[in-house]
Amino acid sequence: MIDTAASNPPHILCIGMPVRDLAFRIEAIPSRGSKVPASQFEEIAGGNALNAAIGIVRLGGRAALCGPMGDAHETSAQYIFDKLAEESIDSRHLVHVPGLVTPISAIMIDPSGERTILTFRDPALWKVRLPDADALLANCGAVLIESRCAPFATDLCAEARRRGIPVVVDGDGVMSLSEGLLTASSHLIFSSDAVRQTAGSDDDATALRKIAGLTSSFLAATRGPQGTLWLDPTGAFQETAAFPVHTVDTLGAGDIFHGAFTLALIEGQAIPAAVRFASAAAALKCTRFGGAFACPQRAEVEAFLDARPPLPTQSG
Repeated sequence: MIDTAASNPPHILCIGMPVRDLAFRIEAIPSRGSKVPASQFEEIAGGNALNAAIGIVRLGGRAALCGPMGDAHETSAQYIFDKLAEESIDSRHLVHVPGLVTPISAIMIDPSGERTILTFRDPALWKVRLPDADALLANCGAVLIESRCAPFATDLCAEARRRGIPVVVDGDGVMSLSEGLLTASSHLIFSSDAVRQTAGSDDDATALRKIAGLTSSFLAATRGPQGTLWLDPTGAFQETAAFPVHTVDTLGAGDIFHGAFTLALIEGQAIPAAVRFASAAAALKCTRFGGAFACPQRAEVEAFLDARPPLPTQSG
């Protein structure tokens, strides 16, 4: 395993769309036309890849963020750059698209910690041209990409695979079964809803099995408190249990899972250990309000795991 305390920790390129998040804690999701007070408000930077990058850095790795943003003079863009600098995330490869706005979200979090999200992403952001592959993949240990970025980043991921660089896809939305990322990836980790919608199935295992016929990538589905279902090299299903915690905010938990898993992967952890490590990081994040900025530090995750002997992986 790589020593995360070393002077040159693993470097991961995170590809996605940064988002300016306005988060409100409320008692219940409001009905149409109603007005409700919020008990807490926080303005944070978000987006799947940005959140994952926070997790990677907090857990001992290095992260660079690449993807489209709005105009360089836009307020949200500068706010996000400031937040990335605070977290020591490399933002040199973000691409400003003149005249557009950076994505923005309104997020409502109820007492159970569940979140409801409304996001605006300008359709023109998908026309972005990323920097040269040589610049992006230099000294890169892995690529972590949001599945929604396939239109402008699939070729880059295919090039990464040709160079022997792992590509982990965060399947957070519906993917086409002819999507190039299915084969331009080494690891595909879906949310339960996304994998079911992608495969046209109402069952996680059936959905994963269908997608397995289209790709040689490692496949998994995260299911919140139900844990993670994944396929091992023999084609058998394995289940890694979630850690029971008192949940106050699930915002960013899945992204922290993806970032932690990718970091563990390039550290040399075996899949069962990597999934368990990612599950622990995501669980601890859920106990704190603040989206991905509530991600724990590496020492916290290791102490959490040390206090909980690993359960045997369940085959299914």
